[in-house]
Amino acid sequence: MPLNDLQESLCSESTWDFSDLKAIFLNCTLKKSPEMSHTQGLIDISKAILEKNGVTVDELRPVDHQIATGVWPDMTEHGWDVDEWPAISERVMAADILVIGTSIWLGEKTSIATQVIERLYATSHLLNEHGQYAYYGRVGGCLVTGNEDGAKHCAMNILYSLQHLGYVIPPQADAAWLGEAGPGPSYLDPGSGGPENDFTNRNTTFMTWNLMHLARVIKDAGGIPAHGNQRSKWDAGCRSDFPNPQYR
Repeated sequence: MPLNDLQESLCSESTWDFSDLKAIFLNCTLKKSPEMSHTQGLIDISKAILEKNGVTVDELRPVDHQIATGVWPDMTEHGWDVDEWPAISERVMAADILVIGTSIWLGEKTSIATQVIERLYATSHLLNEHGQYAYYGRVGGCLVTGNEDGAKHCAMNILYSLQHLGYVIPPQADAAWLGEAGPGPSYLDPGSGGPENDFTNRNTTFMTWNLMHLARVIKDAGGIPAHGNQRSKWDAGCRSDFPNPQYR
C-alpha cells in the first residue's frame, strides 16, 4: 500500500533514529493466506511508515497457524496435540511494538483476535530481568476494518486488554476504516474510498508515529522504572508503600 505525499514527507523529515526498534503485526483476519485481507490493507500503511523509519517489522496471520485454545503458555501440556503459539509468543516477545489488526463481526473483534489475546494472557505472568511482568516496556496499538459500526468498541477491548497485560498504550493508539452499514464495498474493494480516506490515513499515521515515539522513549529510559511494580519483590514480602508484614 503506497503512502500518500504527506505520509512520505513525515518520514523523510524525521530526525529520530528508530532503527533498533522491532514491531510485529498480528492480523487477526478470519481469512487464511493468500486470500485478500482488507485489514492487511490498513496494516500495510502502518508497516510502510515503520519500515521507512528503519523499524524491523514482523507480521503474521494467526489463522494460518494451529493455535490451541486455552490460557496456558503451551497447551500441548494440557491435552492438545499441536500448539504453534509458543513459537509465535517468542516473536511477540522479541518486539518493542505490537499491533493487533482485526475485522468486525457482529460488532466485535474476530474470534481469532479473542484467541490471540487469551494466549497473550497465558504468558503475562512471566517476569522480566527486573522482576516486573514480562510485557512491561512494550507498546501496543490496534487497527480495525469493517462494514458496520463497532470500531471503537473493538479498540476499547483490545487496548484495555493489552494495557492490562503490561503494554503501554500511547495517545491515539487505534485507527479504523468503516464502510456503510449493511452490504457494501470493503476497504480494498474498488470504489470503497478506503485507501483514500483522510480520516483513516491520519489516524493510522498518528498511531504509528506515537507507537514509535513512545517505544523510543521507553527503550532509552531502560524500560518502565522498576519500583513499586515488581511481582518478584511483592511475592517476597517487600511492600514499597506498606509496612513489611514480618514487623506487624
